[in-house]
Amino acid sequence: MRRPTLLAALAVLTATGLPLPSVAAAQGAAAEQPVSVLNGDFAEPAMKGDGPTTVGLDNWTGSNQRYSPKASGRSDTAHGVALQKDGNTLQQRLRGLRSGARVTVSYEDSPAVSKECAGEDVAGGQPYTVEASGGQVQPVTTAADPDRVKGTPGNGRWTQRTYVFTASENEPLLTFTSKVTGTRTHITCTPMVARIRAMEVPPALDKTVDRTALGTAEAYKGNEREKSLHNAAAACNGETACVFRPDPRVSFRYYGRARVIGEAFVNCTRNPLEHSRELAYAERSHDSIAQTYTDAGLALEEVARLPTSGDRAEDQKRLKERPMATQFALAYEKAWQRPWQWFSSDRRTIVEKIQPGEVSWVELQPSRERVEGWFLSKKDDYRLHAVIDGPSRAVPDRLLQRTGPMSEAEKQRCAAARPMTTTPVSADSPASSADKGLLEIPPPTAPGVRAGGATLLD
Repeated sequence: MRRPTLLAALAVLTATGLPLPSVAAAQGAAAEQPVSVLNGDFAEPAMKGDGPTTVGLDNWTGSNQRYSPKASGRSDTAHGVALQKDGNTLQQRLRGLRSGARVTVSYEDSPAVSKECAGEDVAGGQPYTVEASGGQVQPVTTAADPDRVKGTPGNGRWTQRTYVFTASENEPLLTFTSKVTGTRTHITCTPMVARIRAMEVPPALDKTVDRTALGTAEAYKGNEREKSLHNAAAACNGETACVFRPDPRVSFRYYGRARVIGEAFVNCTRNPLEHSRELAYAERSHDSIAQTYTDAGLALEEVARLPTSGDRAEDQKRLKERPMATQFALAYEKAWQRPWQWFSSDRRTIVEKIQPGEVSWVELQPSRERVEGWFLSKKDDYRLHAVIDGPSRAVPDRLLQRTGPMSEAEKQRCAAARPMTTTPVSADSPASSADKGLLEIPPPTAPGVRAGGATLLD
């Protein structure tokens, strides 16, 4: 892949909150790369004053107490968020991460800075847990703040922490949970977290997955997984309702499995044969959305129908009518600077030269391309993960014109007797003629031709 094309694709990722891979990682190196944690400094929505304020934080799930950087005792621009009391959570799905990724989450914690804290609330630190899909629940206790006096805000005792896990699902859910249980502890006097960041080592790309088994498509709205794909697909049912964001790290070109096209010609003669014949072949696309419906035993809904049915007339209709097909094709062309094709076909004439005792046949290795990414709703925070596999324009198909020795079955066929019927009369008698004399040639009847007396012996 050319460098300008790769950089263009990475720029597309940056604009959407999907993780930005390093150039080395996008080219195949298993290097650590940043993960997008949306609103990791808890700055959105903008707040007035120093807090604490109870507000829903953009891109996070859970109601928590937020403090300004100054009130949190911080010297940077990160806001501090108190987790409230036992069982309350703060959650976000780490977007763009794939199952199998090795993830390192870094953040900072502190005992509460609330003026409502009594000394015993923070003297030994405050407990909470952190966990993520595929990781162990990690109990943590903040640093102690033994000199606190109720009625006086704390200065914050921020400590750097890390949490490492291997994702067991795409877009794993990161969760912080308060474990403060004291009945007398004020709701604002609870452990605080700030400045959430993440890095990943992506899983190795498996290029052996067959195009008829592209995996299960998934849909999300915000931090919640959707039970079906319908709502996310319906949200994209408009010309500009969604955009498709391809991930160049897991998109690749390849040659498909070779298959024989046309017939095999067997030369049973004693002489070389040379002849021409016409070959025709076609390729179609596949997508994980349709395969997910099929695997679930469900009829594919109209809004989710990409041009991957394999029926040319039906796919041409879908190409014109389905907005998701247009959204995907536009994103692909923007990222890779060439048009996408949902289906292809060709017809050509070849010349075959077959030696005696040989067989001639033609194999096709189609050039294909696999693209993985997300349909993202512009209006709602719907995200639909999809893998699409189709014929590629990037490199040509391979036609392998081949000759080789006959198989045993073909040799037996060539040695078989020519089909005949019986001769019921005089089958075992030698051939003879009943004409013992000379036959005269009859005179010509055409005008102007001179008659002659020639015989068959002349």
